[in-house]
Amino acid sequence: MSKATTASTTRRNQHHRPSQAQGSVEQLPSGSWRIRVYAGVDPSTGRSRYASETIPDSPTALIEIEEARQRLLTAGRGSHQGHGDSTVAGLVNRHIALLSLTETTRQRYSELAATHIVPMIGHIRIRYLTTETLEDCYAQLRRCRDHNCHTTGRRRQTREHVCRPLAASTVRKLHFLIGAAYHSALRWKWLARNPVVDTRAPSAGPPRPRPPSREQATRILAAAWTDPDWGPMVWLAMASGIRRGELCALRWTDLDTARRLLVVERSIAHLGTTLWEKDTKLHTRRHILLDHKTIAMLTAYHHYRRQRATQLGGTLPDDAFLFSPARDGHTPRPPATVTQWYRHLTRALGIATSWHKLRHFNATELITAGVDLRTVVGRLGHADGGTTLKYYSAWIREADQRASTTLARLLPLPSSTDNPPGTPTPLTTRRGQPTSYLTIAHNLRDDIENGRLPCGATVPSTAELAATYHVAPSTAHRAITQLAHDHLVATTPGHRAIVTAHDAEPREEGSTPHRQAEAMTAPVTASGIARSPRTRHRPATARPRKPNLIRCAREASPVA
Repeated sequence: MSKATTASTTRRNQHHRPSQAQGSVEQLPSGSWRIRVYAGVDPSTGRSRYASETIPDSPTALIEIEEARQRLLTAGRGSHQGHGDSTVAGLVNRHIALLSLTETTRQRYSELAATHIVPMIGHIRIRYLTTETLEDCYAQLRRCRDHNCHTTGRRRQTREHVCRPLAASTVRKLHFLIGAAYHSALRWKWLARNPVVDTRAPSAGPPRPRPPSREQATRILAAAWTDPDWGPMVWLAMASGIRRGELCALRWTDLDTARRLLVVERSIAHLGTTLWEKDTKLHTRRHILLDHKTIAMLTAYHHYRRQRATQLGGTLPDDAFLFSPARDGHTPRPPATVTQWYRHLTRALGIATSWHKLRHFNATELITAGVDLRTVVGRLGHADGGTTLKYYSAWIREADQRASTTLARLLPLPSSTDNPPGTPTPLTTRRGQPTSYLTIAHNLRDDIENGRLPCGATVPSTAELAATYHVAPSTAHRAITQLAHDHLVATTPGHRAIVTAHDAEPREEGSTPHRQAEAMTAPVTASGIARSPRTRHRPATARPRKPNLIRCAREASPVA
């Protein structure tokens, strides 16, 4: 036992029965040390609860044990004294107030807390909140967002009340907000445990973007062009795919018509009737290249805005907002106004869509057009390709299928005369099954007759033929043996077969290689009648025929 262990044991023996307020220290069979501190009474069971921590045995174990004990005691005193009696509503509101957030995000968090957290679990003291309580709260919200609906099991719906489940994504936001608040409570020494750690949140379903079709996009654009102040905005949203707030924050100084570049570095935020400029969602700056048609449209729109400002007795500054309700462009168009106008337009057309789906339309059209994923990610302003793959995986698979089909059409198929020596060709028997060794023999015979395997050339080895035709080596060897019986090749043990002649008689139309092989291998009697292969007598020893080198040399030499 180390000195630290001895010291720790001596200390433990001195405090053999420590008081409940000071906690206890005991050594486990593994040698580690466990510290336990009283953490109040469980309201559901009435039993005492303890917070514990394990410290491994080491030379500094004595110091670590004391630090852990003091830490647990401090957290325990806070859990049942002072802040430990705070409610969940007070903790969440305190957490939101101390976060470094934009005003729009802070407002959204406050709305979530006031709408769901405070009415359901806001009255519970933070030390009494359990994992079971949280999961029951999530289950109720997934059944019905109305907190007064006490439906259990099957949904009970009446004419006065129809259950509307809360979206899984919203429940997950509540889960993360409560978990972050309890994590802050741990850092503030209000509590010694976090019940949200073991709580299961609803799983997030796959995203299903529903962009408008091309026919719907054409109708939306045609209707938007009836108003010269809104048509260019809808067009640019479809062509660039930038967010609504970023579109409202564009200025004429952000457009470079000579290089066809659009700089996106700001966004418009709104809280009620108050508008202000802020950074983009990811606090980044990006450049989007526009097409010639869009540049021409924006140039004409800029000329129209200047003319209208002059007619109204004013001027349009160079840094005016691109889309502004004011004649001099000094104020941006409110994002809420954009959403409201677009909703009225699409409802009049009978199209169920939203402004954000114009961004989906831009992304899906780029992907289906074959634009690489990295370019799409840069134009949309995503943090990485994972977000793009997550939302538009269906269109990416469709584009990949079209790419494979396009490549197959571009690749030329070889003709029957362009096949390299030994390439398989379709050859089947009467039953439709591929002929094994006869197929190989047929292809090699064609190569010899067509001159692709000239006299004196070596035939592919048995291993090469077996790998090419996916057959056993014995099958490939049988094909070469068939050619040797046809006097087309000569075989020597330990060497490759050599072509001896390429003036074989052509096959008769409609005859099969099997019948030709029987006809060519059948011996001829004195009367000139071919004897049946089944009845002919083979010699006891059949030696391979040596190649006629003189004949091969004559055929290979040029004709005078």
